[in-house]
Amino acid sequence: MIEHSQVVIDELVVHHVGTRADGEPVRFSKSSMRLQDEEMVGSVLKTYFFSAFKTEAYYNFIGAEEGAAGLVYQQACAIFDDPSQFYQSSLQLAEFLHQQSNHPKIRGGEFYVALFRNCVVDGEVADGLGLFKSENKDTFLKVFLKEENFILGAQEGINIRKMDKGCIIFNTERAQGFKAVMVDNINKGNEARFWKEDFLALQPREDSYYFTQNYMNMCKGFVQDVYNNENQVPRPEQFDFLNRSLDFFDKKGTFKQEDFEQEVVRFPEVADAFADYRTQFEESRGIPLNDSFDISKSAVKSEKKHFKSVLKLDKNFHVYVHGKRDYIEKGFDAQRGMNFYKLFFESEM
Repeated sequence: MIEHSQVVIDELVVHHVGTRADGEPVRFSKSSMRLQDEEMVGSVLKTYFFSAFKTEAYYNFIGAEEGAAGLVYQQACAIFDDPSQFYQSSLQLAEFLHQQSNHPKIRGGEFYVALFRNCVVDGEVADGLGLFKSENKDTFLKVFLKEENFILGAQEGINIRKMDKGCIIFNTERAQGFKAVMVDNINKGNEARFWKEDFLALQPREDSYYFTQNYMNMCKGFVQDVYNNENQVPRPEQFDFLNRSLDFFDKKGTFKQEDFEQEVVRFPEVADAFADYRTQFEESRGIPLNDSFDISKSAVKSEKKHFKSVLKLDKNFHVYVHGKRDYIEKGFDAQRGMNFYKLFFESEM
């Protein structure tokens, strides 16, 4: 969890990184700025810089343990060790970002580099280095008084509630590649790799959030790929598996593979298919799935919205299934030539 109420922006610089595919250059600011005396601007900027990071999904720099981390990691080390290097490092970071922006869908925009003090990360106070890029502009209405009349005008600017791309590197766990948070709300697919991988060189931090998220994703994938209609598994059975999985992660504090198999997987024929899928999931994605870990409630909350259990019956009915598999029966009405579901309930809400 990140607490930023006491954060101070020690130093800030803004450069403009042009669209490389269109031959646009980098335009550098001549110097950095300090905001101690500009309380309103500082407050607005803190909202813009920190509000996008709503989960506890942390990252580390790739190869830090082997001493092979990339330029961003190296410049973060340089700034944390000697803050007087901040501006010179920002020039290298802006130039490097421009070099990595090779995809034609990547837009130009302002690139912010900020040095923070008094960040609180999971209860630990640490300095932070923020890297942010704004690519989209919104149009805002402006009301002003002119000769005793109120006049409307339009002005283009940045919406402080919509972060395009961002990363905050916290000066902790340096040997493991620092602890960092990252967001990219603009690019998806292959073009999204440039921010996380090509520029930042980040990988997920192997912690409770990481293990919880991966295992829940695997459960979802098992229903989509194996425990599905093609293998003659009725939809209520699929939903029942998803609901039991979600209920397990929602109520337990610690994940244990044996408990999960007994309470969620249950049946031997399902257990064999589940074990095979788990092995395939680990090998194809290169993601380890631990047999025991602390369950991250933040990860559960984030993934819960993807566990959808909705029976869509033609275009007439949506039935939301939250449990009680025995209360749903499927049948076929020969007279009408139509399928039907029979639902049992005790009271109508």
